[in-house]
Amino acid sequence: QVQLVDFGGGLVQAGGSLRLSCAASGRTFSRYNMGWFRQAPGKEREFVAAITWIRITYYADSVKGRFTISRDDAKNTLYLQMNSLKPEDTAVYYCAAGRDGGSLYDVSSFGSWGQGTQVTVSS
Repeated sequence: QVQLVDFGGGLVQAGGSLRLSCAASGRTFSRYNMGWFRQAPGKEREFVAAITWIRITYYADSVKGRFTISRDDAKNTLYLQMNSLKPEDTAVYYCAAGRDGGSLYDVSSFGSWGQGTQVTVSS
């Protein structure tokens, strides 16, 4: 399994941008499907975006056209570029890694998780 550390969150005004990063340990990062999920207070963790090990990307409808997921396998790093942020994007964001198949929209398809980074968007 890989160990993940996600960072880059912060406080931003609506309409602003942030880039989240997720640093992974281990030599097999390039073979993992990677994802970003988020959890707002009182809500379940929800899918944001995912990228397969062959770089096919998936997005939640709520972020499509605003967020971009990417990966740099040489640096063992996953990114989430977030533009045109809205107050409803406020949540703790988690990166995740999985290799055992299943729907990339599901939390259960990912076995390794970062500790989470807070994103707060003010109106």
